[in-house]
Amino acid sequence: MDFTINEMQEMQRNLQDKYKDKWETIGPETGKNKLLWMVGEIGEVIDIVKKNGGTKSCSDEALRKDLVEEMADVLMYYNDVLLCYGISAEELKQSYSEKYLKNMKRW
Repeated sequence: MDFTINEMQEMQRNLQDKYKDKWETIGPETGKNKLLWMVGEIGEVIDIVKKNGGTKSCSDEALRKDLVEEMADVLMYYNDVLLCYGISAEELKQSYSEKYLKNMKRW
C-alpha cells in the first residue's frame, strides 16, 4: 500500500481546518515555526536511535513503535511546511527527480 504526499497533505489540511482556532495559520510567515517543530521531532527520532542503536530501534517492538510514531510526527510537520510554502506534490516530484538524475550521473 502506497501512502502519497497528496494523501498526507490532505490529512494535514483537514487537521489545520479542524484546529484553525487553536493552531497558528498555514502560510509563508509560519513556515519557519513549522520547520523548527519538525527539527524537534527529528531530534526525538535521533534520540531513539542514539540511545538504543539502529538495529535494536528497528527490531525491538516497543522501540520500533516509538520510532515509527516519531517519524510520522516528522512527516506531519514536513507536510505542514510544504503547505505553508504552497509546494505541491508535483513540484516536489519534479525537483526530486532532477536531483535523482544528477546523483545517478555523479560517479
